[in-house]
Amino acid sequence: MESSVKSKIEHYCAYQERCHFDVKNKLNKLGIFGDQLDEYICYLIDENYLSETRYSEAYVRGKYNNNNWGRVKIKMELKSRNISEWNINNALNQITEEDYENKLYEICEKQIQNADDSQTEVRNRIIRRLTQKGWEMDLIIKCLNRLIK
Repeated sequence: MESSVKSKIEHYCAYQERCHFDVKNKLNKLGIFGDQLDEYICYLIDENYLSETRYSEAYVRGKYNNNNWGRVKIKMELKSRNISEWNINNALNQITEEDYENKLYEICEKQIQNADDSQTEVRNRIIRRLTQKGWEMDLIIKCLNRLIK
């Protein structure tokens, strides 16, 4: 293994959690392919620089807490990065059902307070925004029915 590439990829993984997909792309940009690429990936896993479980848990926390994403979008994004179904489900289990519904309620409440349009327009806008952010339609409707009479 080349020491300059090794130190670059170590720094890349130490800076923030990465998944195998991101690391493979980075190594490809650095000119590493095939068996050599697998050798670097194994090294990073052995030295605990790379962990898909840790990555998926951090990803779920970040997107849920900071970006207000719902489970659907988080799951879709993790699948696009070739994260295993087990890791996805394990990471999503960090979010309790009660916490999930409370967060949705808070988001809906805030969006209703900031709206000046008719109830139907507000309702449709909130549904559109939240489904784009990966929240389940049935939960959105249930929440809005509680808030908008």
